[in-house]
Amino acid sequence: MVRIRGVLFDAGGVLTRPVGGRWNPRYDFETIVLAHHPGLRPELFAPAFAVGQRVLDAGPGTVERARYHRAILAALGIERPSAALLWELEAPAAGPVIEAYPDVRPALEQLRERGIGMSVVSDNWAGLEAVFAGLGIAGFFAGFVISEVLGCRKPDPRMYAEGSRLLALEPAQCLFVDDDPVLVAAARDLGYRGVTLDRGAAVTGDGVVTGLAQVVRLVVHDRSPF
Repeated sequence: MVRIRGVLFDAGGVLTRPVGGRWNPRYDFETIVLAHHPGLRPELFAPAFAVGQRVLDAGPGTVERARYHRAILAALGIERPSAALLWELEAPAAGPVIEAYPDVRPALEQLRERGIGMSVVSDNWAGLEAVFAGLGIAGFFAGFVISEVLGCRKPDPRMYAEGSRLLALEPAQCLFVDDDPVLVAAARDLGYRGVTLDRGAAVTGDGVVTGLAQVVRLVVHDRSPF
């Protein structure tokens, strides 16, 4: 059997979690919008966010962040948002938007010590590498595969292929880790090893782990499922 020499990590739900508990839009969206439109009723935000999510889910690639924000604002009745409002929504947040799970750095350090190459394969907007640099973990990875940059989303084979290309490895030499079992299954169909990380699972098995320490053990002992 070909040994595992590289790991392709999804980002959100695997390596990072959102500050405030919500991925999109970021935690300060309401505060920014209400500063410009103080008369908006708070109960309007939840259905507007649902409209934005449908925009994110509609296409094969990751839509521009500005288009996503405009869809939410339109659902809030803000058809012509000011340039100042749009700029604030696009500008870096006052504080971190995401944070790394506590088990991330120890796992990445152990994998690097064992000579395991790593890349990030994420359905995300451009700029994720800078965010990871701010968290102090970007240097562990040979590169980042970002859907907005590549123009497609998982399970498009190009996402996985670019992740292993960055490591100069064949699919069979790579373990793909994601919190979505459908995307893990797609990776296996392409010849990758694959495991689903479900941090809330009560039990493990059938290719499911609950933390990155288990991923390290799978790689070290080369027992990851296909």
